[in-house]
This record gives sequence, structure tokens and C-alpha cells, in this order.
Amino acid sequence: MTVEEKRQLELKTMRQIIGIYCHDKHHTPKGQLCEDCEQVWQYAQHRIDVCPHMEHKTFCSVCKTHCYAPTYREKIREIMRYGGPRMLLHSPIQVIRHMYLEWKDKKSINTIDIKCTPNIRLYVRGAFFYWLYSFFMQALCRIQP
Repeated sequence: MTVEEKRQLELKTMRQIIGIYCHDKHHTPKGQLCEDCEQVWQYAQHRIDVCPHMEHKTFCSVCKTHCYAPTYREKIREIMRYGGPRMLLHSPIQVIRHMYLEWKDKKSINTIDIKCTPNIRLYVRGAFFYWLYSFFMQALCRIQP
């Protein structure tokens, strides 16, 4: 995958996640962003366009350089936490591609112990698998007695 393809894929993913967040939280029509989310999108687009590490890194979350300003970093983190797990429902192929690329990146793999109840325990590898697993486990824990 070329650097430009990676950049375009990251832009597409970021736009979809911001769109999911804005549609659900700010009740905008699908495909449109409110003024605040549009501002965040423009900032994220600029940061991705000028990223000097795109050739070597997989995603912004695993990058060692924090190029987002602190206020935007918090907003992006909030948007990603909300929209990231919901991408599975909106674009499962893209999520599978994301999982594969993160799995390929050996630097970001670690082991995490997650407990929902004493009976449910799983070791999850990698940050993406962590949030995917936690998304489903939260739903499962809500329906357990």
C-alpha cells in the first residue's frame, strides 16, 4: 500500500467516524456535519495531509508524535471512542481491513486482561481487539442478570 493510499484510507475512515458521531450526537442528516464537527474534520484532514510519519505508522493512535493540539486531541479521542465501535455496523469491510493492518503492526500488539464477570474472562491482543471486545462485552454485561 502506497503512502497516498494509506493517507486516503485514513481520511475516509476519519470522515466516517466523525459522521457517525455527529449524526448520533448532534442529530445532523447523514452525510452532513454540524459546524463544530466540520471544524474538527478540517483540522483532522489537515493533520493527516501533513503527517510526516504516514509511511511508517499504521494509525494516529499508535503514533509516537502527538501532532493534534490538546483541545482537538481530546475531541478526536471522544469522537473515536464513540464512532469507532459503531463503524462495525456501518462499514464492516473497512473495520476488517483496519483489524488486519493493526494486527500486522507488531509494535502495537500487547496482551490485555478484561473481566466482565468472574465467569467471563478473555485475553485480547491489540488495541483494536480490545475496543471491539469491550464494545460487545458491555452489551453482554448489560443483559446478564
